[in-house]
Amino acid sequence: MPEERLQRSLARAGFGSRRACEELIVAGRVQINGKPATLGDRVDPSKDEVRVDGARINVDPALRTFALHKPRGVTTTMRDAHAERDLTHLLPKSVHVFPVGRLDRDTEGLLLLTNDGELAHRLTHPRFEIQKEYLAEIDRPPSNRQLSRLKRGVELEDGIARAIEARSAGGTKGRGGVRLVMVEGRKREVRRMLDAIGLPVRRLVRVRIGPIRLGRLRAGELRELDAEDERALYRAAGL
Repeated sequence: MPEERLQRSLARAGFGSRRACEELIVAGRVQINGKPATLGDRVDPSKDEVRVDGARINVDPALRTFALHKPRGVTTTMRDAHAERDLTHLLPKSVHVFPVGRLDRDTEGLLLLTNDGELAHRLTHPRFEIQKEYLAEIDRPPSNRQLSRLKRGVELEDGIARAIEARSAGGTKGRGGVRLVMVEGRKREVRRMLDAIGLPVRRLVRVRIGPIRLGRLRAGELRELDAEDERALYRAAGL
């Protein structure tokens, strides 16, 4: 990729007009590869590391990240001959991206897709403790004792699973809800935890990954992250 003026890269990354980006540079808030930037500097967006106020900025237009509302019944894979429905019909045809982690076939909600391998690694590895928030529909409102068990830890066949947050999402007779925040991503972990304490899941939706929320995306809808969301995601991942 050819080099371009720094202020152009910053403007494309969402820092306002080129004039506003020049002011950032003059104020000493921008670094290139660890060194203070100056007006007239040029960068190779595919190679150089650019930081604003110490936070790494994605200035490479080839790196793309999308949020998808994965519908129930879709397998989280790009192509699987054994899956009734996979992701291929839901993704943009013009760019190659891959799913960040997995959602079980019967679980719906927020799925991130990117072509930034380091970002994907940090969002999925438990060491980086990226929060994933789920809303589960269950047969009845959870008791305080059940919520405490979820936070204290539930013994599963592959070890103890804990929610860092667990609270009731209300409910009526014959129906309830529980909101869980997890930092792990074991297979069917949330479903198995709730089943183990006597709260089988009717419906499970992931509503948040780190700072990115499902919001008003309808099932099957896709949106590319804007510059503000992208910066927040990179900060959460420690990039």
